[in-house]
Amino acid sequence: MTQNAEGTPPIDSGGPGAGTEGATGADPAAAPERHGGDGDEEAERRRRLAAWRASERLLWHGPADGRLGERLAALAADAGAVHDLDEHVDLYGDGVVARLEGRVAALLGLPAAAFFPTGTMAQQVALRCWAGRTGNRTVALHPLAHPELHERGALGAVGGLRTVHPTREPRLPTADEIRGLDEPFGTLMLELPLRDAGFVLPEWDELVDVVEVAREMDAVVHFDGARLWECAPHFGRELDEIAGLADSVYVSLYKSLAGLSGAVLAGPGSLVEEARAWRHRYGGLVFQQYPAVLSALLGLERELPRLPSYVAHARTVAAALTAGLAEEPGVPWFRLHPDPPHTHQFQVWLPFGAELLDEAGVRQAEETGVTLFRRWFPAQCGPPGVCVTEVTVSSPGLSWTADDVRAALADFMARVRAGGGRARG
Repeated sequence: MTQNAEGTPPIDSGGPGAGTEGATGADPAAAPERHGGDGDEEAERRRRLAAWRASERLLWHGPADGRLGERLAALAADAGAVHDLDEHVDLYGDGVVARLEGRVAALLGLPAAAFFPTGTMAQQVALRCWAGRTGNRTVALHPLAHPELHERGALGAVGGLRTVHPTREPRLPTADEIRGLDEPFGTLMLELPLRDAGFVLPEWDELVDVVEVAREMDAVVHFDGARLWECAPHFGRELDEIAGLADSVYVSLYKSLAGLSGAVLAGPGSLVEEARAWRHRYGGLVFQQYPAVLSALLGLERELPRLPSYVAHARTVAAALTAGLAEEPGVPWFRLHPDPPHTHQFQVWLPFGAELLDEAGVRQAEETGVTLFRRWFPAQCGPPGVCVTEVTVSSPGLSWTADDVRAALADFMARVRAGGGRARG
């Protein structure tokens, strides 16, 4: 599933916990249509984008909401606040790229860091490097982890690695489950939060116990921290204390930070230097990367300090949705997961078809200027007729009161009852 045009799985994924490929952060509007030819698909995609872009009230901005000119103009206007624009552009990772690497390493409290064009590449390189150092090419991770669902089997096909699963429950593994693995593994990879299970996190003591058990088993620990930035409120710990549990950490620069693209791998200096060599071999040593890097520095400056407020308000939004759905006629069952949310993102499950829910949402945006939900997808691990969407709360959502959420929900559900069309007063 995706993050930044949140509310949908990645392209080529059928929904939470499903799919074989995709890019986290993909545009939900670009997700494949369920019916019709290419012309119908493109028309529906453009319709959704137009409705979301024109909305006056929404809970979050997706990456496809802006236009090229708007994004370029905003970056040009704002970049000077975070870096000296009279400096020369970067060449093969120097200059502003090196500054970003140092900034992220300091935030995470780790010795060194390297910029990568994608998180997929960063993690594959990290796991490959650890396999060489431990002498064990087996990685223990959750079956809903990003490499298992959305990378076309690259850990095996490209890196020659194999994976084992401590649990199939939709949560992070426990210490007992790690201890119970019946074969040795060199690296334990933990995705924090586990997105395809609903952006779920363990409790702090549970995480500490899992890491300790992995070390007792002579394994290293790698955090898939694509969304680590927003985990601090749940754990009640600073970022450097969280990252300090792991031997290496990957963080995304464009999901919660709203950058253009890119990732950073942080860890021991010798590991990062080896990772730089593999980055070159993987084709990731890009000539110039200053637009993505400047947008990441802006995200660290502006979005990172706001994330705790997004997490707090997501709980308000989720509580209002729960209360509203409990009173809605004709809704025999619903679920918000996790409840309360662990971060500023969570899932909503409803017992209606995806096309009906999508149409109700688009009509609501077109006719009222309010976007509450975006794309819906059939739930892969639930009963037939149940669909799920992802909700994110960021800066635009902070102005929504609980009453605003319930009013938008009532209008949305009226459209669902009307078959996706105009709400009846």
